[in-house]
Amino acid sequence: MTTATATSSYEIVKELLAQVIGAEFIGEYDLSPESTLTGDLEMESIEIVELAEKVKSKYSGINMSEWIARLSLEQLIALTIGDVVEFIDDANS
Repeated sequence: MTTATATSSYEIVKELLAQVIGAEFIGEYDLSPESTLTGDLEMESIEIVELAEKVKSKYSGINMSEWIARLSLEQLIALTIGDVVEFIDDANS
């Protein structure tokens, strides 16, 4: 994984998050790859599913919903922006 790819995926995930929870709310958070979806961003499960659908639309062939379905509850609660970026980059490689 190259830095350019990681940065690009990170920026895209941030854009998709803004679409899901609203750009006005994203501006209130100090986002980083370590930001958790359910803790830091206070996302509900339906919003995570919506993010997964947006990832699928943006990156054809990447099924984030299937990946999320395999996570344990603890893993889902601890899911970070960086985890999503890593999943996308791994799926693209």
